[in-house]
Amino acid sequence: MSFSFFKPSRPKTPQEVAKAINDSLLALDIQTVVEVKALEKALEEVEKNFTTMKCMLSGDGETEPNMDHVSQLALEICKEGVLDLLIHKLPILGWEARKDLVHCWSILMKQKVESTYCCAEYMENHLELLDFLVVYYDNKEIALNCGNMLRGCIRFPALAKYILESASFELFFKYVELPNFDVASDAFSTFKDLLTKHGTVVSEFLTAHYDEFFDLYEKLLTSPNYVTRRQSLKLLSEFLLETPNSHIMKRYILEVRYLKVMMTLLKDSSKNIQISAFHIFKVFVANPNKPREVKLILAKNHEKLTDLLQNLSAGKGDEDEQFEEEKELIIKEIERVSQLVNL
Repeated sequence: MSFSFFKPSRPKTPQEVAKAINDSLLALDIQTVVEVKALEKALEEVEKNFTTMKCMLSGDGETEPNMDHVSQLALEICKEGVLDLLIHKLPILGWEARKDLVHCWSILMKQKVESTYCCAEYMENHLELLDFLVVYYDNKEIALNCGNMLRGCIRFPALAKYILESASFELFFKYVELPNFDVASDAFSTFKDLLTKHGTVVSEFLTAHYDEFFDLYEKLLTSPNYVTRRQSLKLLSEFLLETPNSHIMKRYILEVRYLKVMMTLLKDSSKNIQISAFHIFKVFVANPNKPREVKLILAKNHEKLTDLLQNLSAGKGDEDEQFEEEKELIIKEIERVSQLVNL
């Protein structure tokens, strides 16, 4: 007697998985799904196909993924244009489907087929998809998902460069101050990756957009929000001190307006912010080519600055010892400048 109807169904091929995902996402079209029950059924089908994709890409917990199938699936997803649909349909997907999508997106973006990251290359040829992901930060339901997907893209210099130079990059200055703490923190993580992952790309961007960028960045440094001030100050130190940005640092420390920002942050109620501000302030003071305007500000405020710095302490240990040495040198330099006759 045959019990063939009990046999498990044949596993889908990568081509079949990609086509099933494509078809189920297309079925979510509002024009074709007019009833709530029909939409629910269509979303269930998407979720089922995402689960299949996840198993093919990362295994089922018992068996490792077949790497030939992983590569083939990545190629088929690009061939079918599935990446477009994954992004465009993201806002209407359920929580579980979005979670699986983020997991799969990370694997797909890292998947190298022969010598090419095919999904990253697809995104390079469809750069407008990155704009959609950035704008999705305005939707708190999917903001963290799109943040993860964006950071997967930012690993690639060409994709990071596009976001930096796009009109949508300016939105990050708003997103990092959104009232939803989780969304604002996630946006800051993406913002940080954009400004630190690829030194040469960032250097070229800052050189070309110096004034516009630092005008916007000054608003973060002077924000009434403590977290924004602290994170943006720490990040400023990181990317200004990168070797490719040395010319940006040299330009930055010539400007009185930014010196005044650091002097204000030295008076912040937070000790952490004071210390971070000191590490940028000291570069203004130690600069052997200080412009006259900077010397005048330092001379005019030398007593207040000396008092502030003398009361500033980093803590304990070797770091504190080095900090005290640096502080002493900066105080001496401020004193020297204040005694110059021909300012």
